[in-house]
This record gives sequence, structure tokens and C-alpha cells, in this order.
Amino acid sequence: MLSLQKTCHFLCLVFFSLNVQANLSSSSSCSQDEAYALIQFKSSFTIDRLSSSECDDAGIKSYPKTDSWKRGTDCCSWDGVTCDHITGQVIRLDLNCSWLHGTIHSNSSLFHLPHLQKLNLAHNHFNFSKMSSKFSEFSSLVYLNLSDSVFAGIVPSQISQLSKLVSLDLSMNDLTLDKHTLEGLVHNLTEVRQFFLGGTNMSSINPNVLMNLSASLRSLDLFYCSLQGKFPESIFHLPNLKTLDLGSNENLTFNLQQFNESSHLELLDLSESSFSKGLLDSIGNLVLLKELDLSSTNLTGSIPRSLGNLSSSLRSLNLKDCGLQGKFPENIFHMPSLKILYLGSNVNLSLPKSNRSSHLELLDLSVMPLSKELIDSISNLAYLEHLDVSNAISSVGGLLDSIGNLISLKYLVAYEAQISGAIPKALGNLSKLNHLDLSENYLSGQIPSSLIKNLSKLQYLILWGNQLEGSIPDEVSAFPNLIHLNLSYNLLNRMFPSWLYTIPSLKYIYLSYNQFSGHIKDFRFNSLEYLYLSSNNLQGPIPSSISQLLNLTSLDLSSNKLSGIVEFCMFSKLQNLKYLVLSSNNISLIFNGTNANYALPNLQDLIYGKIPKWMGDVGKNSLFYLNLSHNFLTSIDRKLLWNEIQILDLSSNLIHGIIPTFVKGCQLRNLNLNENQLERPLTRSIRNCRSLEVLDLGNNMIKGKFPRWLGSLPQLKVLVLRSNRLQGSIHDTWSNHSFSKIQIFDLSINCFTGTLPLRYIKKFKAMVNLTKSEDAEKYLGVIDRSIGRFYRYSIGLVMKGLEMELEEIFNKLTVIDLSQNMFEGEIPEVIGKLGSLKGLNLSHNNLSGCIPTSIGNLSSLEWLDLSSNKLNGTIPETLLDVTSLSTFNVSEN
Repeated sequence: MLSLQKTCHFLCLVFFSLNVQANLSSSSSCSQDEAYALIQFKSSFTIDRLSSSECDDAGIKSYPKTDSWKRGTDCCSWDGVTCDHITGQVIRLDLNCSWLHGTIHSNSSLFHLPHLQKLNLAHNHFNFSKMSSKFSEFSSLVYLNLSDSVFAGIVPSQISQLSKLVSLDLSMNDLTLDKHTLEGLVHNLTEVRQFFLGGTNMSSINPNVLMNLSASLRSLDLFYCSLQGKFPESIFHLPNLKTLDLGSNENLTFNLQQFNESSHLELLDLSESSFSKGLLDSIGNLVLLKELDLSSTNLTGSIPRSLGNLSSSLRSLNLKDCGLQGKFPENIFHMPSLKILYLGSNVNLSLPKSNRSSHLELLDLSVMPLSKELIDSISNLAYLEHLDVSNAISSVGGLLDSIGNLISLKYLVAYEAQISGAIPKALGNLSKLNHLDLSENYLSGQIPSSLIKNLSKLQYLILWGNQLEGSIPDEVSAFPNLIHLNLSYNLLNRMFPSWLYTIPSLKYIYLSYNQFSGHIKDFRFNSLEYLYLSSNNLQGPIPSSISQLLNLTSLDLSSNKLSGIVEFCMFSKLQNLKYLVLSSNNISLIFNGTNANYALPNLQDLIYGKIPKWMGDVGKNSLFYLNLSHNFLTSIDRKLLWNEIQILDLSSNLIHGIIPTFVKGCQLRNLNLNENQLERPLTRSIRNCRSLEVLDLGNNMIKGKFPRWLGSLPQLKVLVLRSNRLQGSIHDTWSNHSFSKIQIFDLSINCFTGTLPLRYIKKFKAMVNLTKSEDAEKYLGVIDRSIGRFYRYSIGLVMKGLEMELEEIFNKLTVIDLSQNMFEGEIPEVIGKLGSLKGLNLSHNNLSGCIPTSIGNLSSLEWLDLSSNKLNGTIPETLLDVTSLSTFNVSEN
């Protein structure tokens, strides 16, 4: 009877539940206004997978959620959209990892969704959008995530009005937070549990502003926020705090003397920070700690013994670049819970002999000497999945043989590890290997067939920059999951293996600078994005099937022995193509069905007249770099043909007429029209290229006055107007920021008159004290992040009296060349303030007076030419202090 009653009761509940759900579903369709707002929001973006590349790298699924958003359908059923079951109002919008690329303006239809409680726009590309104050109008919001989405500018103070927020994530953008806004957030967010501001510029804020953060806080991320001063001790005592990331704030200090045993901290990052020895010694009090990062903290010496207290909890320990010395404690190395250990860049550290009881899964020993003891320590780590021994300071050999025993290994990075000899066949035993990088070593001999045949899970094979020889083994079942293959810069020869054309997952092929021969065959898959086969001995025609590789971004077949006819219309189908090089082959070209009768040896030498139409069609909305220098071009279109191009080199042609018009939104960073036949004055539309860093118009016949409005280009670093017909005096009336970033200023061989441009020289701030961060690129250029390629800028310049073509511009090169004009008057003392100046040429003018003693302050000066003027007096003794000066010319004065 009881059983029957329970059954009846259950059936009644099921009936009631179904009835309620039916009623809810009938009333939960979203309003037309909100559906329209979402459609409008969708239409303001383009879909670009690269906008969410961080998700793919982290193994998080990414896809264009807005593809499911269709007019006439219920928006409550769309991907990423959640509605209230009763009202049908949109209450959640989750577009995390959705490939969105575009700008969110303050009038965006996003702000027409007033009932939102949860908004997640993380891991997209919003093109340096300003963070609108209208985000504060989402008064019901409890969750806001804008992380890693390329927002920029000041965080609006109104954001602190979102008092219901439980989770706020603004990390990994280009945002700045001021004191007033942070005070408002700390005061109003009384229920906040997750507060993520990593990467936000907080350099103007005293950390004490954080003192009164809510006691409900569980996670606080202030990584790389440029915090300075003393961090409030009270934060460490918050009762619910489990995650605290204060890493990479190198000017942050701590009053806290020791950690409290009652702490609930599970993750602590103090990397690149300064703290007391007492605090370090008390880390063992954090008995719940799972992850600890003390990298780059200069521990200088031994590891605190108290770390041994964490044996039951600690899972990840980062002690990279800490100045550790001696033997690493055995009890820590064999902690049963420890899975991840970073010890790289501790060059005087040795490891204990490992045993199979160690549960380490990740071990970083980069930038350390590969001693026999260290190699022996690695060999027994049976659970190891990830090993990094890159950039080894020295190596005794035997490393790869030892690694062949680590059958759990999935990820092996050993580039620049000073490894020599043959690749051992035992590496073929690592059947779980996913990523293998042995590049830039001294490996020789052939690639063992066991590598090709047995590593069925391998996705990345990177062996470039070695001395490998012979043919690549041809195995039918080779690498079924391979994505990235890089064997460039070796001595490999013969034909490509057949499996190269059949692996459906393969996206990146780099086989340049080898000795491969034979024909390029048809690829039987269209996943390829990068194909680099240059500098080999390949023969025969370019296969027409290349036109079917619709995802192709970069194609380099240069410097081979390819022949036959190339119909350039096939490249026009490759709308994603950004980089195309076919030079140094023997190809006949066909344009629009007519044989152009050009015999390559070099594609760049064979374009006459106007830029052909097909070239404008290739990559119209994607082309990043184009080099058409050293051709016979006579004119260019009035409007730039490519919308996204950033580097355009048309130097050494026969172009006359005017420079094209540049529209707003111009993306150019480098424009090189050196050595043409341009005559007309510059077009002011160049000012629309706000990112322009290099403008080289030297060796033309441009007439008119100095284009002072070029000073409004905020990023301009290199200006070359050498050898034109410019005239008149140079006066600066533009702004206080004219040429503030200029590093190379070349106006030589013109007809300028009057005094030297004193006002400009005063504003050359980059020449006063040019500093570059250690991780900055060594040469001026720009990276195309979509293909991970760095393009170096190049210009023509006179250095130490010699005219030369600089194929790369050192990032600290600073030069002023005003020679061969008609400047008069004295050399201004202010020149002595340009402390980073390396080259100064004022020769062949009508300058008079004495050489200013302030020139002796130019401690970086390498060449100084004041010849052929009307200078008098004596050479200042202060020049003796300029020890870097190697070329000095004051003749004919």
C-alpha cells in the first residue's frame, strides 16, 4: 500500500512537472526588441577564429556561437543566450571564445539588454574598444567577464555602481584603473567573491586602497598590475581567500612577517616580488596550499625547509630563476602530491637521484647545465609527461637516450640544448608523445623510421636548424594526427615522402633551406595554412591544386628550379593569402589569359606598368605584407588596394604622379617608396595612417615645403625624405608632440634654408633617452600574430659616410641627417641633450659659429660630420669624453 502511494505521488509530481514545463516553455520566447538587439550586436562583428586563438591554445572549445542566431527564431534557443523561464527576458549572455572581431561602441545594441544578470565576452578581439560607461546600466549583473578581449583605455568609474557583482574579471586587456574607480569597487562590491584585474595598469594607485575588500572574497588576481609600495597585510587574513595572485609586481613589498596557520590559501603567486626571509620561512604554515609561484624572486641560496610541510597538498611549485644553489631537497622532489615543478634558470642547482615513487608530470629544467647527475635524475621519472630542457648552458650527452625510457612523455622541448649526434631510435618508443621540439641543436644523421612509424599521436614535430641528412622515411601510417612540421635548415634531400600530401590534419609545413628535389605533388587535403618550401632543388610546375588550399595564408616556393606556366588567377581564389613568394624560379606568367612572356628568374623583377588587377584581388581584406620593390611599376592606384595591409614596399620602381589617398582606418605601419620618380607634394591623407612607424620617400623628386603635419603621426619613428626637391625653412607650429617618437630623421640633399629646426629637435624625446625593455624585439618591425611571423623594417641610410641599404633597423639606432642643404646660423646647444643619438650629419651647409661644448654630452655618438660649413673656433675638449665616437669630420671649415 505504501509502495502504491509512493508510486501515485511520484506520477503526480511527474505530471505536475511536465505541465509546469509546458506552461513555462509556452511563455519563455524572447521579446522582439531583445532579439533585434542581439541580431544588431551580431552584425557589428566579423567572425575570425584567430580572435579566440587563446582558447584553442588552452584546449578550450571555441566556435562562432552567433552562427545559430537567425532572424525569425526564438532567441532563447540561440547558443550563448539564456532567458528567464517566466518573462522570456534575456538574463545571460555567454559569448566566451566566440571568434568575434570588431568594436563595441557606447551605442552598441548590447546595452539594450537591460535584464542581464550574467555577461561573458571573454577571449574575443574587440579591437581596443574603450570600455563604455554603459556597462554600469546592467543593474542586475552578478557576473561580468571581459577578460582577454582587447579592451583599452580607462576603466569607467561608473562600473563601481554594479553593486550586485559576485564576479568581476577585467584581466588581460589594455586597461588602466585609477584610484577613484578602485575605491568605488572596493566600497560597493560587498558580495564579490572573484576579483580579477590581472594586467590592468594600476601604477598610480596606493595598494592600501585594497585594504577594505569584502570578507566574502575568494579569489584576487592582481598579476602584472604595476603595483608599487606596501601591500596591505589585511588581505592575507581574509577568512575565505583561496587564490591570491600578486605576481610580476616588482615594486611591490610586504609588511607581513609570517603566514598564518589558519589561512585557507590554495594558490599563491608572489613571482618577481620582494619579501622578508621570515615570510619565506613561514610558507610551510599554508598547509592547504596547492600551487606556489616564487619565480624570479631571488631566493639566493637554499630552499626553505618549511616547504616540506606541504607534502600532502602542494601540487605545483615554481622556483624558476630564483638563484638557487646546491642540491635540491630530496623530500620536496619526491612529494607524493607534487605534479608540476619549475626549476629552470637556476644554473648552480643540482637535483637528487630520482626514483620511481616520484609523481612529477611536468619538469622545467630550461637554461641549466645538462650534467650527468641531472640527466640521471630525469631518467626514472616514470609519470613525467612534460619535460623542458631548452637553452641548456652545457651538455654532457646521453640526454635523448635517457628520455627514451620516459614512456608517459607527451611534451618534449629541447631546443638549443647543445645536443649532438644522431636522434636515437629509442625516441620512437614514446608512443604518447604529442609535441617534439629538438630545434637548433647539432643533430646529424638520418631521421629514424621509428620516429615516423610509431609516434601516431604526434601533432608537432620541430627539428629545424640541425644537420640532419638523407631522405625523410616514407611510411604509409606516418603521423596521422600531425599539425605542425618544421624541418627547415637541415641537409635533407631527395623527394618529399608521400605521407606529406595525405595527412588531413596538417596545417603548417616548413621544409625550406634543404636539398629536396623532385616535383611538388597534389595535396589531398585543404587544411594547409602555411607552406614554406623555399631554397631547395624542386623542379617541374607549380601544381594547380594549390588553388584548392582555401585556408592558405603563406606560400613561399622561392629559390627552386620550378618551371612551366603559372596562371595567377589561381592565387586570386586564395582569399586568406597574406604572404606569397615565387621569386628565383623559371616560370612563365599568364595574366587574364594572356601570356605576359616574363621569364622569372625573379618574380619581383617582372611587373611592369600598373599593379595588376589580380594582385589587388589577392588578400584584399587580409594581406599584411607586400614587397614589390625592384620592378618596373610606373603608377599606383589612387586608393590603396588592400584594406588590412601593414607593410608596403614599392621602392626602386619608376612610379610617378602622386602617392595614393589613404582612408581613415589605414593600417599601414611601414610605407617605402624610396627611389621612384614621385614629384608632387605629399598628400595629407597619410595622417589617416595613425600606426605608421616608417615613412621612406627618399630619392624621389618631390617638390614643395617640409610637410610639418607629419608630426601629428603619433607612432612615427623613421622619416626619410633624403634627396628630393623640398625647399624653404622648417618651422614647427603643429603640436607639443611633433615627432616625439622619431629615431631616424633624414632630410639630407634637399634645398632647405633658414636655421636648423630647433623646435623639432627639442621635441625628439626618443633621442633624449631611448629605452627598450629586455623582451623587446632587437630590430624595428611588426609581428603578424595570425602567422607568428616578425617582419623587420628596412631603409636606405648614410652611416659614417657610406650609403647603405639597411635590411634591418636596430631598435636603438638614432640618427639625424640634415646634410647637403642650405641651413645657416649656429648649431644649437640643445643638440647636446639627445643622449641616445648615434649619428649626426650636418655637413655641406652654411652653418657658422663654434661647435657647442654640449656635443660632448652625446655619450652614445658613433659618427659626427660637420664638414663643409663655416664653423670657427676650437674643437671642444668635451668631445674627448665621447669614447664611442669612431668617425669625426670637421674638414673644410
